[in-house]
Amino acid sequence: MDTLEPFRIATIALAGGGRIGISRIPGRNDSYDGDLQAISDWGAHTVVSMTDRSEMVARGCEDLGLRLAARGIGWFHFPIRDFGGPTGGGLVEWPGLSAQLHEILDDRGAVLVHCHGGHGRAGMVALRLLVERSEAPEAALKRIRAVRPGAVQTDAQYRWAASAAE
Repeated sequence: MDTLEPFRIATIALAGGGRIGISRIPGRNDSYDGDLQAISDWGAHTVVSMTDRSEMVARGCEDLGLRLAARGIGWFHFPIRDFGGPTGGGLVEWPGLSAQLHEILDDRGAVLVHCHGGHGRAGMVALRLLVERSEAPEAALKRIRAVRPGAVQTDAQYRWAASAAE
């Protein structure tokens, strides 16, 4: 059991009323049901998992999509290697996924992004969404790190997220 940090959702409020949340993987502290309840209580409309299948199996949450659906919450699996950014198929899939996430946010919905620790990959996707919504990359990163210190761990993650401003 990893007791370093309790499950929490760092929230970035958007001007239009939507919210982006950043968290670690549900079940990391052996409280999977409690973490799912926290996601539901937070009001998530959809969850995006950047963890790969082996990370999900190791934490006992390989059924996350089904468990969220039972609570009326959508789920997208967008696996990215730890400390990395999207490659290959992920780069091809991102525009479609992004469009769906922005639609939820435009409707004042709540999108939760998570990776294993809730810093690198999740922070990167949150940053990308903010930059796609016309926020300046450095200002958006500062805003994210104000609620989730350590978010976006590598230069490559920052470059991919910031490239939406180009």
